Amino acid sequence: MSTLTTTRPVSARDNAGTSSSPSFSPGRGNQWKTLVTKGFHRAAHPRIGTTLGIGLGTLISLAPGLLPRTPSAQAMLTGLLAAAALAGAGILRFALLRWDFDINRRLDRFRTPLLGSTALVVVGMVAQATHWQNRLRTAMDTALIGPDYWLRWALISIVIVAVLTGVVRVTGWFARKLGPVRSIAVGVVAASALYLVGIPAAVNWRQSTYAAANATIDPELVQPVSYIRSGSAGSAISWPSLGAQGRKFVTGSPSGPIRVYVGLDSATDIDSRVALAIRELERSGGFERSNIVLAVPTGSGWIDPDAARGFYERFGSDVALVGMQYSYAPSWVTFVFGRDTAVAYARALFNAVERRIGTLDHKPELYVYGQSLGALGGSSIFADDADQDRRTCAALWAGPPAGQVHHAGATVLANSSDPVVHWSPSLLWRAPELRDVRVDAPVPQWLPVVSFLQTSADLLAALNAPAGHGHRYGTDQGTAMGTC
Repeated sequence: MSTLTTTRPVSARDNAGTSSSPSFSPGRGNQWKTLVTKGFHRAAHPRIGTTLGIGLGTLISLAPGLLPRTPSAQAMLTGLLAAAALAGAGILRFALLRWDFDINRRLDRFRTPLLGSTALVVVGMVAQATHWQNRLRTAMDTALIGPDYWLRWALISIVIVAVLTGVVRVTGWFARKLGPVRSIAVGVVAASALYLVGIPAAVNWRQSTYAAANATIDPELVQPVSYIRSGSAGSAISWPSLGAQGRKFVTGSPSGPIRVYVGLDSATDIDSRVALAIRELERSGGFERSNIVLAVPTGSGWIDPDAARGFYERFGSDVALVGMQYSYAPSWVTFVFGRDTAVAYARALFNAVERRIGTLDHKPELYVYGQSLGALGGSSIFADDADQDRRTCAALWAGPPAGQVHHAGATVLANSSDPVVHWSPSLLWRAPELRDVRVDAPVPQWLPVVSFLQTSADLLAALNAPAGHGHRYGTDQGTAMGTC
């Protein structure tokens, strides 16, 4: 007679009393081993789009630029371009899969060789970038870079790409969870909120930040006592209303030239500000000097103190400098959003000064000077070269954006390393027209799209270059002014 027996699977509860390491199991160890193996496999065998995207973005970011860069600035450009190229590769892969073409499966045997060859090309480009950066630094008399530069660059670039990739993947995960219809609805709502609320809020915040900076009085600046300076006790323009840049201008040295400045807060509108500037010139004796220089400020209201010193070297004390603020935002913001304002203010002030000089028996010589956006605004006063020559004794433009100024009869100061001089949307498809450029450093070969990206990145550090390079000009802004 046989005995029927039954068995049941041994549960974890049954094993709990017989094992001293309840967290260990051969299955779990195999899972970790599998994950590690997959990780190494993916690192040595990445998707073709991943290799090409990161490689292409890195190579473009390492192309020659106009100015030396810090490791973090170079890494920021590399990380953003690599992430953008990765996104493009992902979109292309998705489109190819819709056509039932899996490039990774079709070209699987090329994935590892492609990774190796791309890495070699990137290493070669790093060597070339080192050579170019050190050529720039030698020309500008700054410290050369070494291996530590590229170590910091690599670490920061990896972090940027990882963060941006993580954001995209999390967004994709939420989109898949929501489904296509709800994802589109959420996207539309988010875009509308950004357009209607987010962007206006950001703009208002930045404007309030710029306004606060403009109103803040630097305790190191002492209100002028001389009657030939705006903001003094006898001036119709109050010290606080001059703005941050106006206060710097009227307190600058040397003491000889008359300095008239009208801030945005000095009067309520453009006509009132222009009239106030004329009254200030009359009160301070500006029309009694032999020379009047209308200095068109940059977007923030800044007038380069080197230019003021240059005009003193050029004319001595027999000169009156007059400027009028049209914005307190940085030049690039004003260039994008308020370029017409710069032109309107420069034209209104010049016309008023010109009319007043026409009524005088003793007629001062009238000059116009502008740097950066100020050069663009100043040049826009005139219809053409002939109009500029007829109505001024001479004009001087320093660092004009894309060289878009009247050249005939004017002195143009433009460094070849100044990205402001190079930058234009047309840089995407054609080389810049570098007229009257002073070659102060090696100039990179123009490349479509690449040169535009490199120059756009250099704009952020244009004023951080050593004196005489980038967007920094010296006293020749005044001494190089032409004659009648």
